[in-house]
Amino acid sequence: MPPTERPLRRDAERNRRRLVECATDLMSRNGLGVSYEEVAREAGMGIGTVYRRFPDRQDLFDAVFGEHIDAVCALADDAAADEDPWRGLVGFFERQLQLEEATPALGMAMRGDAGSAAVVRRAHEHVTPVVRGLLARAADAGQVPAGLTPADLVAVHRMVGSVLDASREHAPDLWRRALAIALAGLRHADLPGPAPTDDVVEVLFGHPPTTTTGGTP
Repeated sequence: MPPTERPLRRDAERNRRRLVECATDLMSRNGLGVSYEEVAREAGMGIGTVYRRFPDRQDLFDAVFGEHIDAVCALADDAAADEDPWRGLVGFFERQLQLEEATPALGMAMRGDAGSAAVVRRAHEHVTPVVRGLLARAADAGQVPAGLTPADLVAVHRMVGSVLDASREHAPDLWRRALAIALAGLRHADLPGPAPTDDVVEVLFGHPPTTTTGGTP
């Protein structure tokens, strides 16, 4: 290996990490629609460097959110492993929202901000069946109403996430109270109307529905 190759690779990886950090920070402040020009300026690099590292915008989303999405999937698996399904569900909500508290751009992506659908689909496809199993166990244990579906939980996530976003600067812990209130209501809800279909999960995650199944028990 030529003696210059290894340092060049280290420099390239360092530049890539810097671009991802700056893109994450910009998205957290200004939304997911930040331009490559903004990322380059924030990182102190030329725009050509951004395009070389991330030729397609989806490449940038994957780099920014990939590890976070993996973390959310791991949280769901940890929740499923809890012998108490309700405790598992509560812990999953709390830890996911803690991640979003630390990285506002993740919350925007998980709640369906335009442009994030492709990268978030991986979380959706992994988490939804895990949550469905947790809900079935919790219903069997008498901990939640039998009619709850993953779409109901996504709706709770969006509601509490909106509180997190709105109160981030002035009352940063308010989302915890909102989550406690929402979960208490969820646990004892007299659910009106038919159960949401699986398509509703798709819509709430911010991408067009692909399924045609009916409500899930």
